Amino acid sequence: MSKKRVKTDGNRGKVLIIGAGGVGGVVAHKCAQATEHFPEIILASRTLSKCQAIAAQLSRPIRTAAIDADNVPALTKFLKKEQPFLVINVALPYQDLPIMDACLNAGVHYLDTANYEPPDVAKFEYKWQWAYKDRFEKAGLMALLGSGFDPGVTNVFCAHAQKKLFDHIEQIDILDANAGDHGLPFATNFNPEINLREVSARGRYFEHGEWVETEPLSWSRMFDFPVIGPKKTFLLYHEELESLAKHIPGVKRLRFWMTFSDNYLNHMRALQNVGMLGIAPVEHQGQSIIPIQFLKTLLPDPASLGPRTKGKTNIGCLVEGVKNGKKRRVYIYNVCDHQECYREVKSQAISYTTGVPAVVGAIMMASGKWLKPGVWNMEQLDPEPFLSELAHRGLPWNVLELPVE
Repeated sequence: MSKKRVKTDGNRGKVLIIGAGGVGGVVAHKCAQATEHFPEIILASRTLSKCQAIAAQLSRPIRTAAIDADNVPALTKFLKKEQPFLVINVALPYQDLPIMDACLNAGVHYLDTANYEPPDVAKFEYKWQWAYKDRFEKAGLMALLGSGFDPGVTNVFCAHAQKKLFDHIEQIDILDANAGDHGLPFATNFNPEINLREVSARGRYFEHGEWVETEPLSWSRMFDFPVIGPKKTFLLYHEELESLAKHIPGVKRLRFWMTFSDNYLNHMRALQNVGMLGIAPVEHQGQSIIPIQFLKTLLPDPASLGPRTKGKTNIGCLVEGVKNGKKRRVYIYNVCDHQECYREVKSQAISYTTGVPAVVGAIMMASGKWLKPGVWNMEQLDPEPFLSELAHRGLPWNVLELPVE
């Protein structure tokens, strides 16, 4: 634990949310519900009208603002003027570093839900944000990375398993199943550009101290999910594997699996085959465009899927290891219902399961339970207060004991 002094002055009840997409809407709703922690809320994005539309849905007034998160001097000036205690960054992963820079300049704590990814390289990793560790420590500021569901809650499930359920963890499989149906020919449940870059990339997993790569979506396995039943899952690389490999001592294998419908995969492969998932600029009628960004403008906005999406999600961690000298295997998970989410916060469950943990992480920081200087991943912190608050805020979780294979 760092011995540096953490910055605690300023208005702990004032929070700035950057990003007004589907997740930003959920974060605004849930922060507005948490009056005892966040009596003052500002919601900002490049498009002011999106912020105003979300604000109009809320149970109490909040302020809105237009902000270009890529403009570090302007964002720094805004932060110095407003002096929020914390920035909740639910903008694009490309904007993590500019927002972290502005927070350092202005003396504001920082939280995000996804790690940095350069716009011109389809590769996400923590090295860029981990490099900020010393600067945040010296400033007495905290940066909490990946406080969504996966990454986020899945990391905390692993920390809980390490602390309470196992003496030694040998293997972790993170499983993400969406059994929802929006009835559209093709749509993504979160930002299309980020979603399609992630899914079409090469798979990667950690085994015996090394990283092993696979062809995209070439590995699959069936898993019988509680509540939603058997589903086919595909191996992907996901960012929490990198931090868990660093922070779960002695783990032998880490993998991430996600479900996709045949319809989704067929559309994605066709788009990939004709170059629509490309991230390099191409010339079109005298203009330079990036194919995947053009595709994003054609696809449905994930924030619009809430009213039409039915079914449930199941996201959790299948953990295997040893407890009291005996092999043990458990599945720690949450089930979330799309329509229940929409009734509460006008969102489908994918945005809900990301937005709620972001607010819970912010509550951990604002309450002082997780407040310490430096750059931190979720599994490095005490899981118990977070998991208690998570259930209270709408995402109850369960532990299922499974037979040892």
